[in-house]
Order: sequence, then structure tokens, then C-alpha cells
Amino acid sequence: MTLASKITILRVVLIPVVMVLMYVSGGTANLWLWLALAVFIIASLSDYVDGFIARKYNQVTDFGKFLDPLADKLLVIAVMTVFCQWGLMPAWALMIVLTREFAVTGLRLVAVGNGTVIAAGWSGKVKTASTMVGLCFMMAFPHIGWLGILVNTVIVVTTVYSGVEYFVQNGKCLIGK
Repeated sequence: MTLASKITILRVVLIPVVMVLMYVSGGTANLWLWLALAVFIIASLSDYVDGFIARKYNQVTDFGKFLDPLADKLLVIAVMTVFCQWGLMPAWALMIVLTREFAVTGLRLVAVGNGTVIAAGWSGKVKTASTMVGLCFMMAFPHIGWLGILVNTVIVVTTVYSGVEYFVQNGKCLIGK
């Protein structure tokens, strides 16, 4: 197993750690939530690190191509789910994110079946980065209402935009050859 894949696995292992720390915090900005934020930041940064290592040291694997985006989605959705439970994120916003992720994943699966690989687009990378940064701000300042509204808006807008872009640019894959 490559170092890049090990880092990706570490990100997956950190997901329940972040969630437990968030739950123990009780939704208030205390030491537990700050620890959850620290672990979330480490997990988020590991996304960049494993990709860098995989490309630089020729460690790109099918396992990594599968697990890396899945780990990102699980990390973000786990934190969003806790925020939703705490009333800091509307369920409809979480549903938009989930719908986009399933739709784009489905598009990619159909494309692969037709012999086409859909690379991650720039808007998808912006969506992931802005979501992770926004969630960091919400973890640091969980009860600043305007901040939650701003972060939720950015998440929804970047999610919808990147989802539409994937389908506009790659929708022909649904038709087949």
C-alpha cells in the first residue's frame, strides 16, 4: 500500500474522531469543539497531502482514485450532519449536497462504463475547498448566525454550480457511444 493511500485511510479513520469530539462538545465553543476543529483541519489538509504525494511520487492507484474522493465526501457530510442535528445547517442544504454527490458519482460510473474517465473539475475543487474552510469557521464560531447563513449559502451555491457544470460538460456520457 502506498503512502498516499495510507494518508487517505487516516482521513477516513479521523471522521468518527471528529464526530465524537463534536458530540462531546455539546455544540458549544469549548475545548472539545476546538479539538474537533483541529482534527478536521488535519483531515482536510491530508486531502492535499495525499494527492501531492500520489502525483509527485507516482503513487496514483485505482484504490486511491476510489477512496480519496469518498473520504472527502464522508468527512464533509459527517460534519454537516452534526451541524444539521444542532440546527446550524438546514436539512435541505445537506440534501442538496448529498444529491449532487450521488448524481456526480453516478455520472462518473456511467462514464466509466462507456470508457470515459471524468476528471475532477476546477469547480468541484473550489466546492470542496470552500466547504471545508466554511465548516472550519462554523466549528470555530458555531453560534454566530450570520456566519452560518454565509457558509451555508456558499456551500449550496458552489455545490449546485459544480454539479450543473459536471453535467453540462459530461452529460453526453449518459447517452453512451
